[in-house]
This record gives sequence, C-alpha cells and structure tokens, in this order.
Amino acid sequence: MQRATRIRRSISTILHNHPNLHNHHFHHKATSIKSLISSSQNPFLNPRQFSSLSSEPSSSSSSETRKYIGYFFLLLGCGAATYYSFPFPEDAKHKKAQIFRYAPLPEDLHTVSNWSGTHEVHTRNFLQPESVSELEKLVKDAHLKGIKIRPLGSGLSPNGMGLSRAGMVNLGLLDKVLEVDKEKKIVRVEAGIRVQQLVDHIKDFGLTLQNFASIREQQIGGILQVGAHGTGAKLPPIDEQVIAMKLVTPAKGTIELSKEKDPELFYLTRVGLGGLGVVAEVTLQCVERQELVEHTYVSNMDEIKKNHKKLLSDNKHVKYLYIPYTDSVVVVTCNPVSKWKRPKSFKPKYSNDEALQHVRDLYKDSLEKYRVSPAENEPAITELSFTELRDKLLALAPLDQEHIIKVNQAEAEFWRKSEGYRVGWSDEILGFDCGGQQWVSETCFPAGTLAKPNMKDLEYIEKLKQLIEKERIPAPAPIEQRWTARSKSPMSPASSSSNDDIFSWVGIIMYLPTMEPRQRKLITDEFFHYRFLTQTQLWDLYSAYEHWAKIEIPKDKEELADLQARLRKRFPVDAYNNARKELDPNKILSNNMIEKLFSSSETV
Repeated sequence: MQRATRIRRSISTILHNHPNLHNHHFHHKATSIKSLISSSQNPFLNPRQFSSLSSEPSSSSSSETRKYIGYFFLLLGCGAATYYSFPFPEDAKHKKAQIFRYAPLPEDLHTVSNWSGTHEVHTRNFLQPESVSELEKLVKDAHLKGIKIRPLGSGLSPNGMGLSRAGMVNLGLLDKVLEVDKEKKIVRVEAGIRVQQLVDHIKDFGLTLQNFASIREQQIGGILQVGAHGTGAKLPPIDEQVIAMKLVTPAKGTIELSKEKDPELFYLTRVGLGGLGVVAEVTLQCVERQELVEHTYVSNMDEIKKNHKKLLSDNKHVKYLYIPYTDSVVVVTCNPVSKWKRPKSFKPKYSNDEALQHVRDLYKDSLEKYRVSPAENEPAITELSFTELRDKLLALAPLDQEHIIKVNQAEAEFWRKSEGYRVGWSDEILGFDCGGQQWVSETCFPAGTLAKPNMKDLEYIEKLKQLIEKERIPAPAPIEQRWTARSKSPMSPASSSSNDDIFSWVGIIMYLPTMEPRQRKLITDEFFHYRFLTQTQLWDLYSAYEHWAKIEIPKDKEELADLQARLRKRFPVDAYNNARKELDPNKILSNNMIEKLFSSSETV
C-alpha cells in the first residue's frame, strides 16, 4: 500500500512536468482519468501544480469500475517506470528503493523533475512569491536562517540545473510585463514570465525578441541565467538582449544592475546560473517584429563545404541538421520578408502524407519484425506526426544500431520530401519540434569570424560522424549545429573580447521514447558512453565547452577534478566565486551542482 501511495503521488507531477508524455502510449488512457488528478493545463512547471491524487470516484456500474481500475494500474506502472529511470549511484539507488518500498511520501513533500524526467528531487521547501517585495522577504529570511532556496525556472534544463532537494524558489507567479517603450524597443518584465507569454504580449506593440531558443516555455530569468541561444552567426546569445536587471541577493538586498551601474557585476550576473541572486526583473532590448521566410532543403557535406561561408553571412538565421549514417544535411535558413516584395507562393512537391509514407511503412514493418501490437486506443498511424512516429520507432529497439540506421534513413527521406518554404512571424518560425523525452549534450566552440570562418565547425562534425560509425553508436537524428556571434558575458560559453568572433553550437541526442525502466537505464548508459567519446576525442581539440544547462556532474572524483580544471581555463571561476561570497555567503541559492562545478581553488 505504501508503494502504491508513493507512485500515485509521483504521477500527478509526472503528468504536469513532462509535456511530451502526451505523445506516449499511455496518454489517451491517462486523459480518461483526469477526474482522478488535480491537474493544471500547463504542461511544464506550473505555479500551482504540486497536487496529489484525489480520492477515487465512485462508479455506477461494475464496467466503469473495472475501467478505472485498469487505468489506475496502468498509471502505477508508468509512475514506477519513471521513478526508477533516474540515474544515480548504485548504493544510492538501493537506499532510495528501500525508502520507496517501505516509507509513504509525506503529504507536504513535493516531487519536482525536469522536462525529460532525467533528474528529480523531493522537497518540503518550494516557495512561489507573488510580488517582488514577498520575494525580497523570502530571500532575506532564508539568508538569516541559512535555508536554501535554489532559483528554479520552468524546469527545462536537461541536467536539472535549478533543482535542489533542500529547497527552491520559483517565480512563476511573477510574470507581468511592467513597461513597454515602443520607440526605444525596450521592454521591462518580471523574470517569471515565459518567453511565449512575453512575445504574445509585445507583438501588439510591433516588437519581438531578437532571437529564440528551440521552444518557448522557458521563464525569461531561467533562459538568461544558463546562457541559452538561438541561431544566426550575426546574432549573439540571448543574454546579450539584457540591458538591465533587478537582482535580489541574500547579503546585499535588491540591487539594480546595468552596463552603467556596476558593469562588471552586471555582465557576470547575466549568465549567473542562479548563484549570485534571484533575478526578479529584466529589461530587454527588443527588435521590430518581422515576418520571416524559412527555406528548408537537404544538402550534403561536400555542398555545405563549398557554400558554408556564404550560408553563414547571407542568412539571418541558419542551422544544419545532420542525420547520422547518411550523407544528408538538412539546411534551414530564415530571413526577413521584404516590405516591398512578398515571397513567391510555393507549392510543395509532396504532400505531408507522401512525406511521411516511408516512415509509416517502416513503422508497420518494424511492428511485425519485433512482434509488437499497437497499444489499445493508440491513435491511427495517419494521425501521428513525424516526431511521434520517430519516437515509436525508436522505442521498438532504441539501441539496435541497424534499426537506428533504418530510422535515420527514413528521416532523411522525410526531409527530402518536406523541402520548401514557409512564411510566418519570427516567434512562430524559429521554433523547432525537439521530439520526446531525451538526453542531450551540447557544446560551444570558436569558429573563426564571419569574414573568415575557420571551418573547424564542419571539421568537428566530420570527426563526430566518423566516431559514431567507428564505434557503432546507435545515434539517432539529428545532430544539430547552430551559430551565434559572441557574448560579452564572461560566463557565457560564447564569451569573447573580440566583436567579430563567431561560435558554433553542436548538440548530440538520444531519445527516451519508452517508460520501461530497464530500457531507459540502458539508453542512459549508452548516451553517456556516446558523450564520453565526444568529450575525450573532440572537446579539447576544438576548445569546446558544454552548455551550462547540459553539463552533467561526473561521479568519479578524477573526472570531476578534470571538469573543474577545464572550467577554470575558460571561465572566471575565481571572480564568480568571489561574487558568490559577497552576495550569497551562506550559499542559500546554491545546490550540489553549483558547489561541484565551482569548487574553490584550494580544493582543486
């Protein structure tokens, strides 16, 4: 009974925190018992989300009772699968399993996990202030009492950067647009506002953000603090859009920062990883809202090499999607639509059904090969999107290299039949369907200048693809490559003192398309093997450093020491630690990850 109680309480948070679970097998059954779960409609961390299961409803018929009992046990299985899928040391796993088996979860203990379900914590201390003055009081009290309240945004970071079982503060209720200066294109907002909320609000003023990450559910404070980025070799990472901040610090109270007011701390804090203060308000330099024309086509590495410099310099936004075990490179460019000349209408050569046909056929054949029957109430194959089909294909044999090669080849065919143009506003066009739950590692490294790209970015990809094939890694698509201009924030992976420098960002991925715990564990192990090979054979060679939201803390002490030493070569660790000592001497905003990443010099 205690075990069931523990799983039931995990399920409500699982359904809240994992938007892509809505694409998995149990979604249609889970939605049938919404009356059992106190749930918001927000698929990410919602300010009022941490509800537990309500009591089981009565049924007027035995058939209804049997139906809901079936649904209940299905969710029990899903909850258990997710619970056991999180990676942690074997001794900790044994201890955690014992707690899970014998101790019911206390009513006041919240379960919080990141978007992909790869990291999870339980905490009794989850704070959500409704005003800046309330936030200031919470931070002051926590400082005086030595209580940790780690800043947490939308919980999207793949590495769980904002999680802390000791306590967290979330600004989801501080989500107002405070001021819009249409003439200067400046917007001041509370840091808890989500990107999509912000762009929806300011579009009526003819404004938008200069660049976007792949999705729009991040809180503004969170997307800035981890150094997130969009794409475009002429456009810097998103932190460069910040021109002023209000920072609530434990020791110094609330301080206003800008390049005019304490510029050194301002630039350091723009990518501050939540360790220097709680970002309460942000002033952003926006741009005029523009329509973009997006061009998607399939190329190959030989053609890319010939046209690379031109592609980077001639397009406002550009990215490459490489498909392992094929020579296909999906090129996506986006440029402003001319005010005087509308783009020509484009009729696709293939319909969406024709583009998906090869993927659908492979799915049907694979179901027969692996002797798997579609789940009951599963949507018809014709109702599934490409990413949903890919998830289902990968779930059949996620670590079978030959199967993955076939899936990748089907994806290449899908993109060949999806070539074309589309026109839309930048906040609509620049998004990207990342697929389902996943492990991801993304590195950033210098790529020369816009005038003289050093071609190291393409060389990196060639060596990466050779490594995948040599080691027979079951690497799914895509390997995503983007570019940005430099950042003046010293903690940004794209930090540079030279205005002309450009940086390449490369992401590798493995999906977690199944809730089966053993498969998730095996995929996790394989992904970290994949990541380790890229780290040991490529990172130092190309001066590559991981995105802050993707770094994983090594369990091995020597590997951790190597990581700390690498970070010291690239980032002003001592300056960052000194700022932490001044602003947060009791480390109430820290967590285990921050402490291990930024160990003091005497312990390295």
